[in-house]
Amino acid sequence: MDVKYTCTFWGCEQQSAKDFLSNVVANGYDGVEINFPDDTNFIAEFMEELKNIRNTVNPNFIFIAQQVLSNKNETVDEYIKRITERLEFLTTLKPDYINSHTGKDFYDFSDNCKIIEIIEHISRKSEIPIWHEIHRGRFSFHLKTLLKYIDIFPRLKLIADFSHFCVVSESNLDDQKDLLAKIYPNIKHIHARVGFEQSPQVNNPFAPEWNSYLERYLSWWNEIIEIHKKSNGSQITITPEFGPFPYMPQEPFTQKPLSNQWEINLEMKHYLQQNLITNG
Repeated sequence: MDVKYTCTFWGCEQQSAKDFLSNVVANGYDGVEINFPDDTNFIAEFMEELKNIRNTVNPNFIFIAQQVLSNKNETVDEYIKRITERLEFLTTLKPDYINSHTGKDFYDFSDNCKIIEIIEHISRKSEIPIWHEIHRGRFSFHLKTLLKYIDIFPRLKLIADFSHFCVVSESNLDDQKDLLAKIYPNIKHIHARVGFEQSPQVNNPFAPEWNSYLERYLSWWNEIIEIHKKSNGSQITITPEFGPFPYMPQEPFTQKPLSNQWEINLEMKHYLQQNLITNG
């Protein structure tokens, strides 16, 4: 199993596109995952630098575009219009994959199904895979109810961010192992972030007090990889995805982050390169 590591743009918004991509390459990542700012100059610079990297450094450098709409009070039809326009724009950039934050947790099941069907049509038409991220606030926010969507869309492609399941259920899913295993075949991409019952992110996963949580998440990720190996999957992508505030806890008054987000993501990449069971 070939594991490729992509770098999140989340937390790097103060950098230019060229500086960000330069740092990504210098730190040994295989690609990027990015939610673009509303800045045409940034996007143009990103696409030009991406072309340069593929021509001179790594022809297989991975580009994952994110679709993350801001919250807005709107009807389902208004939401569909917004998400359709965003996804169709992203397909013009020709990413390898798109990460879609899809639907809303309070929409009716039938409405979310309608949204998923529209997105799957965009994927087929553009020939660009679209993956749906497991996330609070989306159709995928809850493990048991997510299985109902997979019954309707058995080929649905998911991004594993299990910290959201833990927060929503206020548990470490000890009593939901069988349910969790049912979605493993649908996982195409992993967000390697460790959360716990009350938050989607611990302050530092390598602190000894969080060791049992780190081991639990590692076991889930290894189980996903094992499923892919058994189905003759050749590659899976992983984004170490510890984020800035408000995911990163801060000191009171000073607002100083309790850990360095960039360094934690790098350390997570190195940790997984040493501890994921990719052979056999």
